[in-house]
Amino acid sequence: MANLYRDTAEPAAATPPLDGDTRADVAVVGGGITGLSTALHAAERGAKVVLLEAQEPGWGASGRNGGQVNPGLKLDPDTVERDFGGELGGRMNALAGAAPQFVFDLVKRHAIRCEARQNGTLRAAVAAKHAAAIRVSVEQLRRRQAPVEYLDVAAVARATGTGRYLAALFDRRGGDLNPLSFARGLARAAIGAGAAVHGASRVTGLASAGQSWQVRTAAGTVIAENVVLATNGYTDDLWPGLRRSIVPLFGAIAASTPLPDAVARGVMPGRSVLYESGAITVYYRIDGDQRLLIGGRGPMREIDSAAAIPHLLAYSRKLWPVLEGVNWTHAWGGRLAMTRDHYPHIHEPARGVLMCLGYNGRGVAMATTLGAQLARRILDPLGSLDMPVTRLKPIPLHGLWPIAVKAAIARGRLSDWRLG
Repeated sequence: MANLYRDTAEPAAATPPLDGDTRADVAVVGGGITGLSTALHAAERGAKVVLLEAQEPGWGASGRNGGQVNPGLKLDPDTVERDFGGELGGRMNALAGAAPQFVFDLVKRHAIRCEARQNGTLRAAVAAKHAAAIRVSVEQLRRRQAPVEYLDVAAVARATGTGRYLAALFDRRGGDLNPLSFARGLARAAIGAGAAVHGASRVTGLASAGQSWQVRTAAGTVIAENVVLATNGYTDDLWPGLRRSIVPLFGAIAASTPLPDAVARGVMPGRSVLYESGAITVYYRIDGDQRLLIGGRGPMREIDSAAAIPHLLAYSRKLWPVLEGVNWTHAWGGRLAMTRDHYPHIHEPARGVLMCLGYNGRGVAMATTLGAQLARRILDPLGSLDMPVTRLKPIPLHGLWPIAVKAAIARGRLSDWRLG
């Protein structure tokens, strides 16, 4: 078993390793969606860009996630504006709400073949507590003219084909895509715009060099006025404290064989994507080949077999008993980054250095749009971002995160079981 996307994605563009020394206006470290979007948008504005990726573009969670393109931040709009004030908070909400459309427009503009569909996002509630929270979210989003609906128990059953849920929020702005094809399409578009994209080029050192920065790999160096660190869940110790500012979590996904028409018609018939409200999120969608992709928390490691996530397979049968006996052909995982405050983090710890990470499970849409924001910040330093630039704060006792995460997952599953 392996990552389904690797078997179905569009071919990768050539991204040879860095060989020798070069200069650039912008050096981007990390070839996930954040880094690729930054490289593309900076190159489109005329900057000389060099992107360095340790493996290949889309290798990390950017090419392994659930493929959901979801609108909004993790927290409700009123909370965002309370935390950051009406002006900045309002811009944050607008940016996050429009992020899926930014993705779909980018896909069209660059003719990226990635199975993109804007069929909407469902946030579904198993428990009465979460159904009440969904009603509050709908009210707040409607005040901001977002195209959302509250679905009661009957409506959500029609939308999903299961009687599991008490309510759901349906947001028409969301959708899905093949994330590895999308990442590879961004790489191809960035190269077409003039960026140099290098795979197999792990950055081993970063040091100040007068008014510039020296970025080192085993085979060469880049001297650049600006550096963007875009490594998210795979962040290492290249910049002191950055790895300890996020909690890496492992997501796990299984994909079924293509479902027969008679079965597929009853599983997510509207073809929207869904994620559950709860302490431990389960998410799923039906792709263009009628496979069910279901994901959630797995073991704290990367997986390559559906046998590693029996709870997700059993849950799929609980949702739709007709899936009994369905074969699961692919299973995989990846590492995403969570933040303590549930917001994406942008830091500017030194002149010419930007870093952006911590999407809390909403990386496809937010990483794409924040990449464009980072490019704008670099090329127009006096311009304002629509997300706050915050101080880098390592998490205390960060070395204990594996133990803490396992305990939090156990508590969350127990809480969800009691409520549901």
